[in-house]
Amino acid sequence: MDLSTTYMGLELKNPLVPAAGPLTANIDSIRELEDSGAAAVVLHSLFEEQITHEAEELAHLTTQGTESFAESLTYFPEAGDYRLGPDEYLEHIRKAKLAVDIPVIASLNGVTVGGWIDHAQKMEQAGADGLELNVYYIATDPTLHAPDVENRYVQILKAVKSHVKIPVAMKLSPFFSATAAMAKRLDEAGADALVLFNRFYQPDIDVDSLEVRPDLVLSTPYEMRLPLRWIAILCGHVKASLAATTGIASGRDVLKAVMAGADAAQVCSVLLRKGTRELGRMLHDIQTWMEEKEYESVRQMKGSMSQRACPDPAAFERANYMKTLNSYA
Repeated sequence: MDLSTTYMGLELKNPLVPAAGPLTANIDSIRELEDSGAAAVVLHSLFEEQITHEAEELAHLTTQGTESFAESLTYFPEAGDYRLGPDEYLEHIRKAKLAVDIPVIASLNGVTVGGWIDHAQKMEQAGADGLELNVYYIATDPTLHAPDVENRYVQILKAVKSHVKIPVAMKLSPFFSATAAMAKRLDEAGADALVLFNRFYQPDIDVDSLEVRPDLVLSTPYEMRLPLRWIAILCGHVKASLAATTGIASGRDVLKAVMAGADAAQVCSVLLRKGTRELGRMLHDIQTWMEEKEYESVRQMKGSMSQRACPDPAAFERANYMKTLNSYA
């Protein structure tokens, strides 16, 4: 049985890729992830603010307004080397490359062009096999129009791609008004992969202390339906690899992602809940299902339930909306 897949030009032994988060901030846990079956790892994000500000300013920035950023550092308990500065992050890449044989994908989280290029090059020099750009941007300025936001993504991608040779993935928000068109623009701009989707962490209000507080809730399998839908829609329309993330919690979820058209499935919350060994159980479930259904390879099933291939393409569009409402009893 062949579980191999190609993601952003990298040959992977299976589609399971631990996503950016606390587990990939620690070399020992990266080793455990590889031993449990991970085909690659995405390192925790280095934030643009960590690159552009001095350490004293960073201490303030990472505790104020953390609701604005994905994988925000204060959402998790303080733990060892999770809060790595720019130089430490590069050393972390080097150590990870020495510790494991699987591809190591670095991650940059920011919103401006200038904050990325220099460090993208340094990450490549440190040995990263790929780079994931996490443009987590909330357009709160009422004078800023949609094309301005979209252009920011494209400009960042083109700038980074022009300065590195390693493959580059774009991790997207689900809130574009024309997601398919945006994906196509990024594909044409040279994205080697599109990661769908970034979770939008919502702040909460503490009515006792009268403070706005970050409030992280780990993802659930239900949340997977959004990236599943869009991967199924985009499959066959873009050359870039597609990765599903958010809500993937079982081997069956990975199978759904692949059948929709994903080349890889990024997992995080389930590993934080159940530990790194859950990857092994997920792989076992994938293999068992493939044997029962007589699939010989992951490539054989890829995209088999995409919008272009499934018996009912309208299921991914408005017809499904009406059918779902009418099905409620």
